[in-house]
Amino acid sequence: MGAYIKAISYYLPDRVVTNEDLVREFPEWDVEKVYNKVGVQERHLAGEAETAGDLAEKAALRLFEEYQVSPSDIDFLLLCSQSPDYRLPSTACILQDRLGIPTSAGAFDYDLGCSGCIYGMAVAKGLIAAGLASNVLLLTAETYTKYLHPEDKSNRTIFGDGAAACLISKEKGLAEIGDFVFGTDGLGADNLIVKTQGARFPERTGLSTEDDDGHVNREDYLYMNGSAIFNFTLEKVPPMMKQLLEKSGLEKDDIDYYVFHQANKYMLNTLRKICGISKDKFHIDLEHTGNTVSSTILISLKDCLDQGLVQSGMKVMACGFGVGLSYGGTMLYFKL
Repeated sequence: MGAYIKAISYYLPDRVVTNEDLVREFPEWDVEKVYNKVGVQERHLAGEAETAGDLAEKAALRLFEEYQVSPSDIDFLLLCSQSPDYRLPSTACILQDRLGIPTSAGAFDYDLGCSGCIYGMAVAKGLIAAGLASNVLLLTAETYTKYLHPEDKSNRTIFGDGAAACLISKEKGLAEIGDFVFGTDGLGADNLIVKTQGARFPERTGLSTEDDDGHVNREDYLYMNGSAIFNFTLEKVPPMMKQLLEKSGLEKDDIDYYVFHQANKYMLNTLRKICGISKDKFHIDLEHTGNTVSSTILISLKDCLDQGLVQSGMKVMACGFGVGLSYGGTMLYFKL
């Protein structure tokens, strides 16, 4: 039994922080330098009392309205988030009630970052293939900016908050979901981490160190070893792409468009060149959103559909990579 994407929507918080705003805080930087390096002009930040669950709810409601989807048709709810509303219960369970989804539906959170959209598609496809669900609502939502130290100018230029919603069904829709390739390298977990306030280190320590790149590693806030993540991406993504092509019975020239996790402009451009992908087939557009972690792929797919960059009959490769360290890819066959 096939699994199909039937609808995609997303929601970005109202508050916007521009590069001009950041430069006022960090005058040693200039607006063009920030944009040229990371490809972001502005990013949306969740309000002080606004949670990932709130963002996910608004993305889902937008999907229901935009595509005339009834919550009563949903029989499984998945939420990918590393910034849940509570330690327990699952935010997905709360969203089932807030969205009016039947109590007969399954619902759970899963904690995964930049590859989370791909993994969610795989879980949804598995539920449908096993006959356990007919219509799965996949939600991705993050408020990473709440994990950033006010003086962390590097990560503050990159990350933004947001949420996306995707309806995956056994009924034919926008695109059929194809094969998958996954990978995990937990050895690199410390390269992208919030170390404290979990079960391992429950209390804030206030400790900080400086890494080899001169970035401050504050244990109570998000730390990203940029060079290590960059090297991980360049090492893992090209072989993953090759493996996915082989598994799908496709050649590189068969792919019409590539939608990758929107990490930052420099990383994506480097990856595109290493993989030998032409600019006209490769999506880079995080100018008005920043890196929204697990939501970047769905946001990009929605924008590509709205702008006509992805059309009927196209084969699109989607890949995510990052925190975990984790990566995954899938083929999407669009039939609009």
